[in-house]
Amino acid sequence: MHDRLTLIQWLSPAFPTGSFAYSHGLEQAMVDGARNGTAVAAWIAAVLEHGGGWSDAVLLALTLRGADASEMADLARALAGSAERLTETLDQGRAFAATVSALGNPVPALPLPVAVGMAARRLDLPAPEIIAHYLHGFAGNLVSAATRFLPLGQAEAQGLLAGLHGGIAETAERAAEAGVEDLAVSCLGADLAAMRHETLDVRIFRT
Repeated sequence: MHDRLTLIQWLSPAFPTGSFAYSHGLEQAMVDGARNGTAVAAWIAAVLEHGGGWSDAVLLALTLRGADASEMADLARALAGSAERLTETLDQGRAFAATVSALGNPVPALPLPVAVGMAARRLDLPAPEIIAHYLHGFAGNLVSAATRFLPLGQAEAQGLLAGLHGGIAETAERAAEAGVEDLAVSCLGADLAAMRHETLDVRIFRT
């Protein structure tokens, strides 16, 4: 129970990684026309299954299984499809590592999924559960970003997040068994949105 509560704390929106400042390119997608809950849910689901959510999940799984952290960090940097995505994973990973280390669990500054994997190696929890909590935090942050950007009510937003639970669980189970050869990103619309966001004139989020 203690380890599960620790993991929930680490992946809570209250944990100081600055995740509220990032939208993973969703802000650009909303500017481009994803203006309702249905469109946002489809966008997030695609990212979780085929984009940055999937690659983060596999990197986390590999790190949990004992893969070399520096090699995983290099892969995380290589898989970041734009300057903003690289900044997002590095900044959040650095902030996560600093706070976890201050709590007595030393972790070096690494891209976020690798830093979480290094810290979570010490938890007596199954890999699919750790990965599912990570992806739920990832999705929850994007839903929160949409709630702040669109006329999306709290009840609709929570229903949207609940609707993603099945996909999150399935992706976590697949990622827990995945190898390096399964690392791939094929969510080109999200990658292009993240690139275009770099030149968006007026923006709320850093990515």
